[in-house]
Formats: sequence, structure tokens, C-alpha cells
Amino acid sequence: MIRKALRLLLAVPVALAMMAVPAASQAETPAAAANLTATQIVAAMQPGWNLGNTFDSICCGADETAWGNPRVTQAQLAAIRAQGFNSIRIPVSWGNHQGAGPDYTIDPAVMARVQEVVQMALDEGFYVMINIHHDSWQWVNTMPTQHDTVRARYDATWTQIADAFKDFPPELVFESINEQGFDGLTDAQSFPYIAELNSSFHDIVRGSGGGNASRLLVLPTLHTGGDQAAMDELSSEIAALNDPMIAATIHHYSFWPFSVNIAGYPTYNAEVQGYLEDDFNRFSNTFVAKGIPVIIGEWGVLDSGYSAVERGELLKFFEHFGYVARSKGITTMFWDNGSHFDRTALQWRDPELFSYISSAWTTRSGTLSSDLLFVDSTDPITDKSVTLNTNGLSFTDVYYGTKRLSARKDYVVRGNTLTLKAGLLASLLPDRTPGKQAQLSVRFSAGVPYKLNVVSHETPVLQSATGTTASLLIPTDFNGDRISTLEAKYADGTNAGPQNWTPFKEYGAAFKPDAAAGTIEMTQAFFNEVTDGSTVNLTIHFWSGKTVTYTLNRNGTAVTGTA
Repeated sequence: MIRKALRLLLAVPVALAMMAVPAASQAETPAAAANLTATQIVAAMQPGWNLGNTFDSICCGADETAWGNPRVTQAQLAAIRAQGFNSIRIPVSWGNHQGAGPDYTIDPAVMARVQEVVQMALDEGFYVMINIHHDSWQWVNTMPTQHDTVRARYDATWTQIADAFKDFPPELVFESINEQGFDGLTDAQSFPYIAELNSSFHDIVRGSGGGNASRLLVLPTLHTGGDQAAMDELSSEIAALNDPMIAATIHHYSFWPFSVNIAGYPTYNAEVQGYLEDDFNRFSNTFVAKGIPVIIGEWGVLDSGYSAVERGELLKFFEHFGYVARSKGITTMFWDNGSHFDRTALQWRDPELFSYISSAWTTRSGTLSSDLLFVDSTDPITDKSVTLNTNGLSFTDVYYGTKRLSARKDYVVRGNTLTLKAGLLASLLPDRTPGKQAQLSVRFSAGVPYKLNVVSHETPVLQSATGTTASLLIPTDFNGDRISTLEAKYADGTNAGPQNWTPFKEYGAAFKPDAAAGTIEMTQAFFNEVTDGSTVNLTIHFWSGKTVTYTLNRNGTAVTGTA
């Protein structure tokens, strides 16, 4: 599997205001866009946030509440602004609100509502970016076989949007389309089509009068992805347009195997970090170095629920992403479909995650080699060590709750190694029952303290089981441990199950651990790719370093599992 195949190339927010936000981000107001260059406007947009799953709704009547979010209010936007965000991307899917051709008239009520929310956001001091969103795969993707129809509708859509917003201030920017691909075509065959759409968008907006003559326009790569060929094509397109008020946009959802925990990438290790750094170097070299500012219009981890990625490793990614983006001068707009900022309660569902995001706008945070430190309850307690990832900071101290622990007595730091003394560990785990744990806070000279979970454990025990190819539940006593990853191979050593280019199966897709229920489910998706009459040997890797083997036998739709 070549490196390109392993990359993610996109195919497929009162008490809140009191939360800690870097002062520089919270207090500053973005510079007025009038008379600013494209580069200055994009810099002023940092950081940004997406109002996802609202105006991009396409089901259930396509109302802005259709995907579970409440109707947008001034209070919501004020709450988000209070978190330090300087720009807001408002994805809009227009297709379900259009009449028939040749006019393709957008419902006036829908246009008026989008205008209203855009104005509300501008009133809060945001830069605002609007686009054509899910239309990309609803109808624009048929352009190779329905070229004239798609062009007529696309042009009519942007003609109406441009006219409706031509008198809005320059703090409003337009993005031509979202994650555009084309049915049945390779990337190379698709490049002329995305270039045609971008060029038409540019001509329509620039010719529509008012503020649109000089408004910042944002052009995406094919799929809005980071493939080098797609970026080179867009760079050439922008050069040909000879318009200084253009920015490029790309989406970034982390290195795919790490994002979904597949192929043996459960940790945010040096290799995965290197992919991120290489991506941003390419973004910078392809665009920024040529005077073209870049907006990461969506970013995060592909696993939207983050269930597949271990907590401490997830936080490392968010910390590192913010640092690399800042060091490269690239603006980022965090994707949020309502799963991060609760738009009813007006608070973050995961305040710690946001603390890593917001802290990275101004500084780094230190981390550890792992946020899990396992102490085997069957062995005598001894000193345990973890590695400090200082990220250019200095280690300061360790806390247990509000208690500051004592250097030398409770822990020792030598170089980048933090060693917790046996006496401390014994006091943290007086009851050594598997699963018992205590949480320490390791602090550095800046940024967010990194949490270290000290866990009592024993070797996990799996029991024999029977089931079907629809699902096999393996009774499991996790004994305080947690699954890191799982390998599946046939008796002859070849890889079994889906994505058979790797023995390591996708966490949460091919297998689903449930410590509370005491089971590991091998899913229908897994058995759909297992040969009938075969034996599959599983090697289950746990975060403690323990491994447990297990055997599966499939006979028709019947499956047996043996410890």
C-alpha cells in the first residue's frame, strides 16, 4: 500500500464565555476587510468554525433543524464568538430549495434566511464564508454526462447568490463549491471540470457588481483534498485568473489509518506526525510561497465520535495540528456539525478537547508518551516511567487532584523521563482490583496539563462463544485493560477480513469492544469479508502491552470462537 493510498484524500459553543480562551484570541477584533489583501483577510479569519449540519441539511424537509441542531440565533453566534473564533463558515446546500430550469430559482424565503444569519454573524464581528455545499454530490457530480444542464444550474445558482449578497461588506467571502468530484472519472479526467466550475464562479461573481468586484473568493482543489496533483492544478488555475483576491481551500481530517485506527496506527507516533507536517509543508510550498493564502475549510479527525482513537493520542493530534497550522500561517476552520458545541446549552460537550484547540492558537502544550500507565495487580508495585514530550516547553510539576506532588519523593525527572515512585503508585492504588485507577495532571511551563491515568489491571480473559456472521459477541473480562488494535489472519498467515491489505482491522467497524458490557463484537462487516469454511486467528493487542489470541471458525452463517 503506497503512502498516497494511506493518506486521507477526501472521497468520501452565560458560563461558556467564562471558559479559558487565550486572551489574544478573545479580545481581538478582526481587522476590517476593506483595503486588506487576500493574505491579510485570511490571516484575520484565523481561527474559524463551521456552522455544520444547518443550512447544508438535505433531508426531512431540508429545514435548518433537520439534522438535529436548533435554529440559529444571535445568542448562539455570540457564544461562539466569545470562544475566540474570528470567522465562521456557513455551508449551504441550495438544491432542495430551487425551482426547475431554466431559471432554477432559489426559494426567496431560504435566501432571506441565509442573508439574515450571515448578517447576524457579521454583526458579531465574524468574517463569514458561504458556499455551495452538498449540491456537489447531489447534482453537480453528474457534469461529465449532463454538462450543459449542470453548468446552467450552477451558473444560475451563483448568479442569484452573487446578486443577493453583492452589497454585503467585504468581511463576507464566497467559496465556489465543497468537496467536488465527478461520477465515473479519474482525478486526471476531473481536473478540467473543477477548473471550469471555479472559472465560471469567478466570472459570475466578479461581473455581478457591488462589493463582489473585489470580494475575496475561495477556490477548492478537486475533492477539496490535499493531493499534490490537485493542488498543482489549482495553483495553475489561480495564476491564470490573475486576480489578487483569491485564496485556496483544502480540507484535512488527519492521516486516515490513525483517524479510524486501522493498519496498526493506534498512536500519534512520529510517523503520523510526519505526515501532518509534510502535508502543511506542501500546502505552504504550493500556495503560500506563491502569495496565495490557504484556508483549511474543514478539519478534525475523520472518526466524528472519536471512539476509535485513544483519548491521549487524540489530544496529541489536536495539539500538534494547531501548532503546525500556526507555524505555517495557515487559517483553519474547525468542522462542527453540532457534536462539539452544544448549540442549545451553549457549551462545549468536551471542554478539554476545546482547551487543546484554543491553546494551540497561541502556544504549545506538553504531552507524554501515553496517558495510560498500567500497574499489574498480580505483580509487586515498582517504579514506572513515561516519556515527556515537552514540545519546546519545560516540565514544571505533577498534581494529584489539587495536591502538588513532591519531586524526589513521589517522582523523579531525568532528561525527558518522568519516573513515578513505587510508593506513590501504591498510595494511588491501595485497592488493586483490576480497573481501579487514579488520574494525575502533568504540567508544563505553558499550555494545557496532560492527564496521566494510572490503572490497575490483569491480563484480559476471553471466553468461547457461538454466533452467526451477523454478529459474534465474545464474552470478555477486560480486567482494567483496553484494546489498542486487533489483527486477523487465516491459518496460512494471510490477512483476513475487510481491508485485507493489512492484518490490523478497523476499530469500531470490524470489531467493537464494550468494556461495560464485557464483550468484543466481531461484526457483520468483518464476516462479510471472511471466507466460508475458514479459520481465522485473532491477535488482540491491549494498551498495557498484553496480547491475547483467539480463534474463529466460520461454517456457512455459523461462527464459533475459541479462547
